[in-house]
Amino acid sequence: MGAGRRGVLTAAVTVVCAAAVLAVPGTAFAAPTPPPDPGTTASVTVVTSDVELEAVRKKLDKLYRAAAKATDEYNAAEEKARQQTAQVVRLAKKIVEGREKLADLKDRAGAAAAAQYRGGGLPPETRLVLSDDPQDFLGGAGRVRQEQHATKGLLGEMTRTQRDLEEYAEDAREQMRKLEAGRKVKAAAQKRVERQIEAAEKLEAELEQEEKERLARLERQAAARAQATWLSSGVLDELTSKATAQGREAVAYATAQIGKPYQWGAEGPNTFDCSGLTSQAWLAAGKTIPRTSQMQWQHLKRVDVEDMRPGDLIVYWADASHVGMYVGDGVMVHAPRPGRTVTLAGAGSMPILGVVRPDPAAE
Repeated sequence: MGAGRRGVLTAAVTVVCAAAVLAVPGTAFAAPTPPPDPGTTASVTVVTSDVELEAVRKKLDKLYRAAAKATDEYNAAEEKARQQTAQVVRLAKKIVEGREKLADLKDRAGAAAAAQYRGGGLPPETRLVLSDDPQDFLGGAGRVRQEQHATKGLLGEMTRTQRDLEEYAEDAREQMRKLEAGRKVKAAAQKRVERQIEAAEKLEAELEQEEKERLARLERQAAARAQATWLSSGVLDELTSKATAQGREAVAYATAQIGKPYQWGAEGPNTFDCSGLTSQAWLAAGKTIPRTSQMQWQHLKRVDVEDMRPGDLIVYWADASHVGMYVGDGVMVHAPRPGRTVTLAGAGSMPILGVVRPDPAAE
């Protein structure tokens, strides 16, 4: 192994574990595979120890977790941008309607002024007093009051419409300012995602094929150990909750995506990131939920792990940077990370922050 690659691997030994998604498709919760006998490999071509590869695994986990967090920030900015764009469109429509209404009011005011001009330029009250016909005088008095009231109402409506237009325009300007700020947040998050993934891919590229295979085995072993520890806690012993109708639909959608590639920021139909998978699965079941794993954690009803049922979402890591969907029997389906595909994995194969329920009303 070259000095440069050896330096990368050796330096990685000092990295503190900040593990990311560990599962390998279809085997994430399988029993650990024993490591090869050192005596059988020392004299062959393998010179990178499992200790060094474990350091690489932890370094990769750290990079992919950082990418997952940045992806959540990107998705949140993208969702907010969609909402703000829709608000700008609504305000623009109101402005157009307001301008049309104001033009109509001005036309009506102009018509009233023209009618007064045709009457010799005299106010209605003066024309009424100068009338020689008492009956016209009495009948006209009511009309004068109506005209005065209509004119006052017309002017008041014009004033209100003009004020509304000014408010709509200011709201639109504010939304555009927020939209521009959101674009900057999204662009910064995108750069962080790409930087972390690029660093991870560069680190993996330093490995030989045999080392990559051993690294994959270490990932499976780490996931299996975490799952075994979780199951041994007895967390599933009393778990009897059954899926709701919507929950079954969400699980059916999510599991139908197994084998499709992970792509950060993706919501299907051909690629997904973790929260893109869960949000689209529940949308397919007729329920709109927040787009990102952090918003899903913040806004959906939380339930005890012991009470979870198929369709519930399991949120991972202290920063809620990953999410999967529980499918039953201690298993979840998720979109792990770049370079992986949508897969089944042990629900306890990563540190669980908590469980949230998209359809609590179904109870």
